[in-house]
Amino acid sequence: MLPKPIQLNGLTIEVPVALGPMAGVTDLPFRTLCRREGCGMFYTEMVSAQALHYRNKNAQVLLESCEEEHPLGVQLFGSDPYVIAEQAKALEERFDFIDFNMGCPVPKIVKNHEGSWLLREQKLVREIFTDLCRAVSVPVTCKIRKGFDEGEEQALEIAKILEDSGVQLIAVHARTRSQFYSGKADWDCIRKVKETVHIPVIGNGDIFTARDAALMLEKTGCDGVMAARGAMGNPWLFREIISYLRDGLTPLPPALPEICETILEHAKMLIAFKGEHTAILEMRKHAAWYLSGQKHAAEVRRELNEVSTMDELRALLQKLTEEA
Repeated sequence: MLPKPIQLNGLTIEVPVALGPMAGVTDLPFRTLCRREGCGMFYTEMVSAQALHYRNKNAQVLLESCEEEHPLGVQLFGSDPYVIAEQAKALEERFDFIDFNMGCPVPKIVKNHEGSWLLREQKLVREIFTDLCRAVSVPVTCKIRKGFDEGEEQALEIAKILEDSGVQLIAVHARTRSQFYSGKADWDCIRKVKETVHIPVIGNGDIFTARDAALMLEKTGCDGVMAARGAMGNPWLFREIISYLRDGLTPLPPALPEICETILEHAKMLIAFKGEHTAILEMRKHAAWYLSGQKHAAEVRRELNEVSTMDELRALLQKLTEEA
């Protein structure tokens, strides 16, 4: 069964099946494809509050969205309570909610005492969210991890601090920072967070199939699910999840012609967004994800690394479909 709509302060999330924010992946073109397949909740790529404060042009690009993209949250990261609140206030009219990242495990972020490092800084977390929730009128949400290191599980204490500070929804990636994206996600952590707080909880970690989403909802009691790596090269995952939860049916996976057509559509949108040179370089990784598991996938990935124009990409995909 599809989870019930989530009600936040003045915002309704009708279909709580979310696309998790991923740097270098979940830009506007990719979010557009996932929205078409039924995804019901979106986030920008994570954006540095400090970079926005100093009007960094690269950070501004990450804020691009379109009128059809709702509900959409901007995901900020940082460690300075004043700057975070300041930038959230400046952005609240452009987004449906403000999300804050306390899950990023990347070393350069952690070394700057941002992202998942904050799981160890309860006093600072309380200060950040007290200021943030007071600064804006739109809902504030947060993404956290199970804990920072193996043997640590800060999620429950952090979740309670977030709720007490005014946060209205928590997404839990059920891995520690030291795991990065390896090993198995501890869904039991999601269940414990759900039992600890009285606000909605979205579960994240190891959602690669519709069945995974159904099992997470069943085992944790969470209010929604978030797919991240499972959606890379697979925007169809959202239609599969929604169909399975609603009707118990899983649509047939896309055939190679549909996959190639989607790759080209993705590339066209990315070119309009970033220009051909940058777009095609980025499409190398996207196309490799789309074609994973297909016949001759390893050989195609090698050829993709040589593609530098839209015409070359189109020719390679045409060759692939003809040989299939």
